[in-house]
Amino acid sequence: MKIHNYPDRHLTYCTNIHLGESWKEVFSQLDNIVPTLKSNICPEEPFGIGLRLSAQATSELLEQDRLQSFKDWLDSERLYVFTLNGFPYGNFHGTRVKENVYAPDWRKEDRVDYTLDLVKILACLLPEGMDGGISTSPLSYKYWLEDQLDKEQAFRDSSQNLARIAYEMDRIQKEKGLNLHLDIEPEPDCLLENSRETISFFENWLFPEGKASLSDQYGVTSFEAEKMLRNHIAVCYDTCHFAVEFEDPEQAIGRLLNAGIRIGKVQISSALKIKLENKTDRKKEAHKLSSFAESTYLHQVVEKRTDGSFYQYRDLSEALDHIDDQRAKEWRIHYHVPLFVDIYDSLQSTQDDIIQSWNVFKEVEDCHHFEIETYTWEVLPDSLKKTLSDSIEREFNWVLAMMD
Repeated sequence: MKIHNYPDRHLTYCTNIHLGESWKEVFSQLDNIVPTLKSNICPEEPFGIGLRLSAQATSELLEQDRLQSFKDWLDSERLYVFTLNGFPYGNFHGTRVKENVYAPDWRKEDRVDYTLDLVKILACLLPEGMDGGISTSPLSYKYWLEDQLDKEQAFRDSSQNLARIAYEMDRIQKEKGLNLHLDIEPEPDCLLENSRETISFFENWLFPEGKASLSDQYGVTSFEAEKMLRNHIAVCYDTCHFAVEFEDPEQAIGRLLNAGIRIGKVQISSALKIKLENKTDRKKEAHKLSSFAESTYLHQVVEKRTDGSFYQYRDLSEALDHIDDQRAKEWRIHYHVPLFVDIYDSLQSTQDDIIQSWNVFKEVEDCHHFEIETYTWEVLPDSLKKTLSDSIEREFNWVLAMMD
């Protein structure tokens, strides 16, 4: 949906909240939920979908006449797709996900093939006059890389593979006039996890390695190659992830834009935080947090210490063993909690970072895509719990009020 007062900006929610890895399961969820959401949130205007497709669903959607049938359904319901979530390749529900969410990483051909299939789908579904984005993983998971040589090879391989995506997107732009971009999503403990690492990758690896690869494979000039990469390889700015990294929104966004890096999508999400300094009973706090240490997703923790330094834990379950460390001043936890609540008993959210980010992004003309990404509702007290559809609607209402 178009954002009031900002008609070139589009707001949606990410459908990774819905169960389903096959196309049949994905479409069933969309058909059951999205038309009702649209009628409640924007009955008079078209409603956008932030579509998450696994590799399985992607492959199945491209078979027979399913893609055209889906497009016809979108048109009949006055719905449209302008952004895809191409981060989780495989299962995202009902099984242990953890670090598997990053596999295959950008060193692997499977990741390239999956993303190229998503490009085909988005090029078919994207309405005329809009740019289209696909968010993707931040190259790889740091703990899979044994040493600096491994990291450098991962940067090199990723750059070359990302250049292939940029070339295909540029070909589509020349042929169909569609502006598509791949939006890399930095995340804690990944090869790209903050603004400085992201800028370093673009400047030291993507541009030089990508340009060389495009020249070698396709005979593209250095000037044209850099133009392709800057236009089609962008960043997905997830407000939860950057908040967990303790990045100031204005500074982080400014650094990326000043480096000439496009921000293709903003994922509006909120992390958990807890102030530990001066807590006399940390075991009590550990008990509250223990219910969040579940077995499906990674919940990375970044700890700010009393001396101003930072320390990272791979998962909340690991961090809880060290909650009595008196150097710990504050924890921020990768946990996509509801946006409209900022306090959960003694726990808080990073809602303020969302507001600060929007105050910057509303002035950024080239960033058009905003996507709500909340998929953890159990943190709410019973009095605030609602059906999934009602919960999504409540998130929209909070975001729209913030943006007004």
